Amino acid sequence: MKSYQIIFKQNLPISLSDAWDFFSSPANLAKITPDDMEFIVTSTGSEGKMYAGMIITYKVSPLFGVNLNWMTEITQVQPEEYFIDEQRFGPFKFWHHQHHFKTIEGGVEMTDILTYGLPFGFLGEIAHNVMVKNKIKEIFTFREKKVNELFGVYKG
Repeated sequence: MKSYQIIFKQNLPISLSDAWDFFSSPANLAKITPDDMEFIVTSTGSEGKMYAGMIITYKVSPLFGVNLNWMTEITQVQPEEYFIDEQRFGPFKFWHHQHHFKTIEGGVEMTDILTYGLPFGFLGEIAHNVMVKNKIKEIFTFREKKVNELFGVYKG
């Protein structure tokens, strides 16, 4: 299986505790996901803070309006530092998403390290090059804009 890694960074003009409070709450995921993905958290108990071992289920339509079930597990949490989610079932063959937070002058630096693989061998590689890579970038570009709307633009 071929794997891919994408790293996204964004600086926010908020405190580390405010960033952690927002991003570590599964209930806020839909707020920063494009509307056309029809992202809905379906698991109960997702209103609270995440913890290692937490299972989160979703319905999502990432491509062509096809509705999919997705389940991730929060495998590691270090409060106000990082958390990691891994897919247990869903559209990817492999999904490992690290979310890191670090205080910087005037705010917080948020870094996502996403490592993933697709099913279907060489067909998955073609799908990645034709649409999946661009869709993931589109999702993170949307998130960047939405987070700037919610918290303001970091001025450095």
